[in-house]
Amino acid sequence: MPDVDELLRGARDAIAAKRVYADPIEGDGVTVVPAAVVLGGGGGGGDSEDNGGGGFGLVARPVGAYVIREGDVRWQPAADPARGWQIVTGLVVLATWSVARRLLRR
Repeated sequence: MPDVDELLRGARDAIAAKRVYADPIEGDGVTVVPAAVVLGGGGGGGDSEDNGGGGFGLVARPVGAYVIREGDVRWQPAADPARGWQIVTGLVVLATWSVARRLLRR
């Protein structure tokens, strides 16, 4: 049977703050601290014959960065390319609705 304490240690290390905030990047008087959202989950189990197993999954995606310039801290959200299709789809739906409405008025 897997060592549950070892599994939990690995999970704790995987979702630590160092996974959410990357090392600061400095240049030209500006410091940028990239940030991500990190989600994880795990589980395990066994039976009366000492058979069992466990696992852990992790997913992370960038959400933005803190930009520090001359003592001023500003949050800069990340562009999410995965959401671009939602905007395009919304625009297509609105355009189709508008055209259909004009045709039905005739």
